[in-house]
Amino acid sequence: MLLHIHPDNPQPRLIKQLAECLLDGGIIIYPTDTIYGIGCSIGQPKAIEKICAIKNVDPAKAQLSFICKDLSHLSDYTKSIDTPLYRMLKSHLPGPFTFILPASKQVPKILQSKKSTIGLRVPNSNICLALGEATGFPILSASLPGDMVEDYTDPDIIFENFKNKVDFVIDGGIGGMVPSTVVDCTSDDWVVTRQGLGIFEQ
Repeated sequence: MLLHIHPDNPQPRLIKQLAECLLDGGIIIYPTDTIYGIGCSIGQPKAIEKICAIKNVDPAKAQLSFICKDLSHLSDYTKSIDTPLYRMLKSHLPGPFTFILPASKQVPKILQSKKSTIGLRVPNSNICLALGEATGFPILSASLPGDMVEDYTDPDIIFENFKNKVDFVIDGGIGGMVPSTVVDCTSDDWVVTRQGLGIFEQ
């Protein structure tokens, strides 16, 4: 189903409907502050496996990331954050960044890389933040499969391509074509490993 959700003022009734779908193991395609992504609740391993099948990737090698509603939520899923790192994260989030951090034991095994790291996002997107608030769980943040980048900016085309594979496609307007900037924070020297939309300043 294609759901039209206002990007600035998401309708609570529709957010509740999506949250119930996610908590029940559903899969959605949704807009972020960068590109449209495909996701599910991280508490639903079977849904994560389905997304990996749609993307044709091995969950153990997929290096999947997820969206938190705020920094306090983020601290549940990563090991202790020191003051300089916390200040840096606070100055860049919400925003178009994915931060690679050491995973805590609360991160489902299926989402941990062999290095026990996780990619965490807090997008500057009212739809994403409302979904995180409504579910109480982070939401998987995966790119759509393939290279049809221009097609993946248009929710109507996304719906035509994926309507038989996902439960909902959110129409939150035309999406972007540039993904988030990825910053590796697993050591004291923070390194940009993918330059995307965000400009990282230490």
